[in-house]
Amino acid sequence: MYAQTAKKPDSSHPACRLRVGTSGYSYAEWADAGFYPAGTPAGRMLPVYARFFCIVELNYTWYQMPKPQALERLASQASPNFRFTAKLTRSLTHEVEPAQWCGEASRYRDGISVLIQSGQLMAVLAQFPPNFDRVLKNRRFLAALLDELDGIPLAMEFRHRSWAHDRVFAELERRKITMVTVDTPSLPGLFPSLDVVTNPELFYIRFHGRNERGWRSGSMQKQFDYHYTDEQLFELANGLVAKMTRQAREGVMFFNNHVRGQAAENARTLISMLVEIGLMEKITTTKTTQPWTAPLFT
Repeated sequence: MYAQTAKKPDSSHPACRLRVGTSGYSYAEWADAGFYPAGTPAGRMLPVYARFFCIVELNYTWYQMPKPQALERLASQASPNFRFTAKLTRSLTHEVEPAQWCGEASRYRDGISVLIQSGQLMAVLAQFPPNFDRVLKNRRFLAALLDELDGIPLAMEFRHRSWAHDRVFAELERRKITMVTVDTPSLPGLFPSLDVVTNPELFYIRFHGRNERGWRSGSMQKQFDYHYTDEQLFELANGLVAKMTRQAREGVMFFNNHVRGQAAENARTLISMLVEIGLMEKITTTKTTQPWTAPLFT
């Protein structure tokens, strides 16, 4: 199918359950791109999305606190086997108020608990901004935040390069917290793309695209306007992804290049490649004729 020769998984390692999806799903422009039928309202997008993917990364929880009733309604639109990750709210990562953040952490814990109880939450994604560097003040805040969120499955995404440090990896490993692997442009100061796995239960990859000019522009629309080529995805599947599957029991991957529907297209292509090289197995759901993929050896 692809120009290169696909590599088969190393049978000496236990199978790693993989799930691939997108960062967010409720985008009106995805109807223009052909992913959603024309006129699909936001409230009915998840059932369509779930025909193609078995996991989604919730973006809205960054903008507002999750509420149990809202998450229950959302989960009811997909099968019990469907999984979620959710961003930690911005009041705990980007707009932190020293006198209030502990209460915000408690509210978030209460809000997300419904997905924990149902077994549908894979992780909470704590994404920190590029100016959150590894100085003493930030290290102390992060340690306190992790203490407050203890017991919640966490994935940490750093944007500042200073966090790429063995001491950080060791502390995340001690706490059994997943460090997010990122695919971004190679720009000075940005956190690099690493295959370091700090939690053997779960690895987490976010594909942000490689639009260097867009990242420099400061415009989010331009930043995530990118389309991965088949060659790039094939290299990632046989390189980064295959390597990380040998280090964890499960892995989740999300495409954040959402501007013109590229994320859904690239995610489906990557799934096909992972099926082809033997890391995922293709099945068909009983409720729809749309193909999707389930993890190998489930």
